[in-house]
Amino acid sequence: MKTGVYFCNCGSIISDKIDPEKVKEKLKDASYIKSFGLMCSDEGKQFLEVDIKAERPDRIVIAACSPRDHQLTFMNAIEAAGMNPYLMQMVNIREQIAWVVEDKARAVDKTASYIQGAIKRVNLQKPLNIKEIDAEISVLIIGAGPAGLKAASAIAEAGRKVILVDKSPAIGGKPVLYEKIFPNMECGPCMLEPILDDVLFGRYADNIETLTISEVTEVTGYYGNFTVKIKQSPRYVNLKTCIGCGECVEPCPQKAIAVPFTGAMPNSVSIDDSACLRFKGKECSLCKEACPIPDVIDYDDKELIHERRVGAIIIAIGAGLYDCSRFPNLGFGLLKDVYTADQFERLLSSTGPTEGTLETSDGGEPESISIIHCVGSLDNNHNGYCSEVCCQYAFKFNQMIKEKLPQAKIYHIYKELVLTGKDGFILYDKAKVSSDTKFIRYKDIKDINIIDQDAKILISIEGIDVKIKSDMAVLCPSIVPVEESKQIGKMLDTTLDRFGFFEELHGRCDSAQSKIKGVYLAGTCQSPMDIAACMNQGMAAASYILSGIVEGKKLEIEPITAVIDKERCSGCKVCQLVCPYKAIAFDEKDGISIVNELLCHGCGTCAAACPIGVIEVNHFTTEEIFAEIEGLLA
Repeated sequence: MKTGVYFCNCGSIISDKIDPEKVKEKLKDASYIKSFGLMCSDEGKQFLEVDIKAERPDRIVIAACSPRDHQLTFMNAIEAAGMNPYLMQMVNIREQIAWVVEDKARAVDKTASYIQGAIKRVNLQKPLNIKEIDAEISVLIIGAGPAGLKAASAIAEAGRKVILVDKSPAIGGKPVLYEKIFPNMECGPCMLEPILDDVLFGRYADNIETLTISEVTEVTGYYGNFTVKIKQSPRYVNLKTCIGCGECVEPCPQKAIAVPFTGAMPNSVSIDDSACLRFKGKECSLCKEACPIPDVIDYDDKELIHERRVGAIIIAIGAGLYDCSRFPNLGFGLLKDVYTADQFERLLSSTGPTEGTLETSDGGEPESISIIHCVGSLDNNHNGYCSEVCCQYAFKFNQMIKEKLPQAKIYHIYKELVLTGKDGFILYDKAKVSSDTKFIRYKDIKDINIIDQDAKILISIEGIDVKIKSDMAVLCPSIVPVEESKQIGKMLDTTLDRFGFFEELHGRCDSAQSKIKGVYLAGTCQSPMDIAACMNQGMAAASYILSGIVEGKKLEIEPITAVIDKERCSGCKVCQLVCPYKAIAFDEKDGISIVNELLCHGCGTCAAACPIGVIEVNHFTTEEIFAEIEGLLA
């Protein structure tokens, strides 16, 4: 077998430390060795292509830099020369030898052994070919909050079909309920209205199928070829003809029909069949009689099961808030005027229960309000992470309180202050210069005690000689995964991290990708973040999909994948249990494991775990690895 070795001088970075001629003297099995000044340059690639065509080697070893830098560069050059690129093996003699071995003689010896090991290995390598399959270009997005909406808008604008699914009767997520959004105190619904309008009525709205009061119940298949089933519960209202006038709401004796909230989109009512008298066997059609448009109310509306084929899936289901009742010392659920941030948000809203008038449970005007930060965050007994946005919305509350009650005293009882980004300090700066705003730091949430005293809330903190009398207390709870994360994670085989958020492929480089190919993450389902970060992650997920699945282009399957010997597989399923990418399924009929090449990343975990050694990884077989070790030690 003719094996050629090409030595890159890397300018002179490598050759100053490692003499290629001395290396040549020590090699035993190379058919020839040639060096070049800078192999990755255009001239170097041209030299490589021409020389391979002239020499016609069976195998090639390239001694140069890290494969991470230029393996694909050299594979492309070799392929251009008419040779299978998987018959090449790279040796990293720059980072692993030239940069770290001072003695030149030792550097030569080490280089020769590295190349000798590569020769032994490459002589066993087999030609591999990239496979191609057709792919569906439609996209499923689970969750219609800011992240899901941004992704849907971008994908639809690119001409793709989007199935946007949300369990709520309206889209927009939590921010459409917020009267003000930090840091610039914008109106939440106003800020999101353009993107809501784009999704429902915009130029590309025909590309988006919006399914509200719906949930994904089943997903089968793989990247490029998913089949999903979606259960849509009945709304009992015709969305196409309802104008959201609300004439049907007042006559209902059970308040079973309503618009979800002021400004909700779609602008339509829905009927809660668990409250409606008609669904309890009683004759009532008051809402239908009050409706000015015929046939809008449809009592015969049925649950629907939609089946769709998609190429990729985005999870954007959002997050929830930690249960404050787990802190009995804070009085939540026990004292009337202790609220969570969500509840306080509604009290401040002009569409809330008090129409924006800030008042205590007995109708009085509060003179002082305490805001308690980090309820469940930065606490290893609850959630060890920082929820990132709590300080920002706490200071938003500070601003909103002062606008409504200029004379009110505000206490910020905090563990840490986290004010990230270029705008994070804006509301904090406004709060700290106010003489009516006080900051008190605590060490542990269990040190805080809130009790009722003389129709007021008395807050004491152990270890600090201070007692605060307030008319209201606002708890800022930790952001936590929603319960649906477990169900969706199991359905899609996507892993959750130790906190219960969806686990990303890489926390820094690929936070918008899950560990399952074709399933992407956007927004707070992956980690606590603000609206800007949610939108950006939605765009990142959309970008991955638009670049990965292109109309008219087939999906390429990397050939370095695991291969199971079907004749010897015992069906123990150990490989299925350890695969981090869920690329191994089980054939019940034949009783053996099978690899989905499209999902496999060739990591080799299954090969290492197989108790009888019937799994190999293309390009990294046991025989090849042992041959390389043998060459190194020769």
